[in-house]
Amino acid sequence: MNYFNSLCRIASIQCCLVLACFFCGATPRAYGYTSDDPKIVAMINAGADSLEKAASGKTFYDVAPFYKGGMGEHALPAYAHFKVHHDKNARVVKRGIDSALRFVGSVAGNDPGGHVSTTVYSASVVTLLLAEVDRVKYRRELERLEKYFRSAQFRDGGYGYRGEPLGDVSQTQYAMLALWTLDNVGIMINYEGVAKTIRWLLSVQDTSGGWPYKGKVPSGNGREKQTQVRISMAYAGGSAVLIAADILRLWGGRSNDVSSAFPGLPESVALFKDGMANLSANRPQMPTEPILAAIKDCQAYVASNAKQKIEYPFYNIYTTERFESFREIALKLPPKPNVPWYNSGVDFLTSKRSGTKWNGGQLWITESTATSFAILFLGRSTQKAIEATQEGTLAGGFGLPDDTTKIVVDGTQIKGEPVAGAVTDLLDMLEEGDGDALEGKSLPEDMELPTEPKARKAMLDRLERLVRGSSSWQARRVAARLLAQSDEMRVVPSLIYALDDPDTSVRTFARDGLRFISRKFEGFGMEITRGEDQDYGELRKAQRLWRQWYLTMDPGYIFLAE
Repeated sequence: MNYFNSLCRIASIQCCLVLACFFCGATPRAYGYTSDDPKIVAMINAGADSLEKAASGKTFYDVAPFYKGGMGEHALPAYAHFKVHHDKNARVVKRGIDSALRFVGSVAGNDPGGHVSTTVYSASVVTLLLAEVDRVKYRRELERLEKYFRSAQFRDGGYGYRGEPLGDVSQTQYAMLALWTLDNVGIMINYEGVAKTIRWLLSVQDTSGGWPYKGKVPSGNGREKQTQVRISMAYAGGSAVLIAADILRLWGGRSNDVSSAFPGLPESVALFKDGMANLSANRPQMPTEPILAAIKDCQAYVASNAKQKIEYPFYNIYTTERFESFREIALKLPPKPNVPWYNSGVDFLTSKRSGTKWNGGQLWITESTATSFAILFLGRSTQKAIEATQEGTLAGGFGLPDDTTKIVVDGTQIKGEPVAGAVTDLLDMLEEGDGDALEGKSLPEDMELPTEPKARKAMLDRLERLVRGSSSWQARRVAARLLAQSDEMRVVPSLIYALDDPDTSVRTFARDGLRFISRKFEGFGMEITRGEDQDYGELRKAQRLWRQWYLTMDPGYIFLAE
């Protein structure tokens, strides 16, 4: 524990002293930014619009024939744009999806060679895009990409260009991000391979604490001096280790999971994800101390090289956001609205902005790439991706019949006339996992929550736990319906959460409840459809807009698992 606390203090000091200035000389500021600030939102939206306008133009990789059509470069701006607007019909997104599907068809589980468009970079960005747009529709493609990563991994655990002897730390971090994404959409990955990657990364860490561009495994025990060690690679190696450790769940329960957001969750109310067979996968266990020590050394390297020129600042700024987001999980740090590294990154991007977009000014970092990295940093895309994984996809079900029954619990039976404790009785049953006892029955229309403040608060707490964590679709329907009728502003985050429920009725109750509580009766769109017909891009857009609205009501609220 002393080591852990020491690491946290060191990280905090370094963030204040170092991260405030390493973005090409950006200076600390007296106030902080968040990704929801109007200035930031305006920059993000303008950047996304510029990507859409440029969608019909040629990219660097389009005109260089040996790069095979720029499929990766098409996928990156599509991913960045979709994270902002969730519009699968945007030109830039459609082009990205088309290129992504062509890429999957070209690899077929094996790397056919080439230098850029068929490397781990492209496979990783393609994975992020397809999983974000529709994890159900593109599941077959995502499974093929998982096979690609199995075949592309080097024997020592790293990833790199085909035919080269040394693993590439830069590509390895993207491979870990892609595998983390695949794991979180329910696809079984090579968990032993992830453990091998961690061991490789720890072995090639430089004696200074940084990481090299390409890592040579030492001949003996302990670290050896590596070449091409720089800050961008330090963050790449550090983020790769942290992401891989999170895949293996080495940190235990994440800091923003359902059980920590809602203490006292009954044992039967556990986060359950439909179609997620990999939740029961045997994930190799490794000691966390060497990983935390490696991150401590990495941060010490950054501190001692604060004046080092960043060779690819746009690439690095997205890497930094990824590193810091996963570091929050490893150190169990609560999300904060004002962090120095983010403030400095905003200042850097503001100074380098050209109209509504960014120009990388480098061969490999084109205008669309630089703008995409800027958008992903400004929007805290990794942090939000982590939050989205905590929401989960809850088990779906079928509709309740139309007949009504007045509910009182007697043992495991539901019978009798309503009494004052009817809702309490119902919740007792649901929290014990007896949701199936509702089969063939539905809820009385006149069920009411308590009016006494303390009892009402306790009841709402229980309902929020159920709507977020129950594997019973009946329980989630009960909870969503009663929360929707509560007219309580405090339950809005849980209803936003429930918009992502696979059960049609739960989504409907949540949507209508948000409209009722907010008095915004038109809401933010979101047509409710069944099963695979549901447009999850439209759903995520509605969630984003509802969160933005709620923050105008409660500016200090921090969404953890929404």
